[in-house]
Amino acid sequence: MNDFSLWFTMGIQHICDLQGYDHILFIASLCILFDLHEWKKLLALITAFTIGHCITLALSVFNLLVIPASIIEILIPITIIITCITNILHRENPLTNIRHYYFSVLLFGFIHGMGFSYLLKSLLGSEENILSPLFLFNLGLETGQVIIVVFVLLISLILQTLTRLKKQTIIILVSGTTLCTALWMATDRTLILMNKH
Repeated sequence: MNDFSLWFTMGIQHICDLQGYDHILFIASLCILFDLHEWKKLLALITAFTIGHCITLALSVFNLLVIPASIIEILIPITIIITCITNILHRENPLTNIRHYYFSVLLFGFIHGMGFSYLLKSLLGSEENILSPLFLFNLGLETGQVIIVVFVLLISLILQTLTRLKKQTIIILVSGTTLCTALWMATDRTLILMNKH
């Protein structure tokens, strides 16, 4: 396997890995607000997330930003919790508050980027040229992200078509379930951190 396939594939596998489902839950909680015809607005929102995690992924890999992994592991589900609560509160007109989402998603991208960086740094080891792996890994992350976005939009469309559920109801169901999962994740990770000290 050449370098392109190796790092690109690792990027896709990392974000689409069901064992590391926190990133998937975050993207899903964003996508559920949108219908297929609103893909341009969703693309702008996902781009804000991309910019955020690209910055901190690079800073962390070059050791310009160092935050303990245990703290980031708690902050990631908190980003999901905040997003889901916002979704539920603004379920009637979710996209009227889109500027707030752009800012928060950019900020949350910084946090998720730190999460991505821990795996990449461990994989790089003593690699001398880290620019190419960094770019390819990031490209893989973005490709995986697009796969998740398309999947969530299609599932949402199918749910609306088959069940006749209103969009607001689907937002509550998905965001509520995701919120409960994120609360459990944050609590579990906090307890693990507290037990270490």
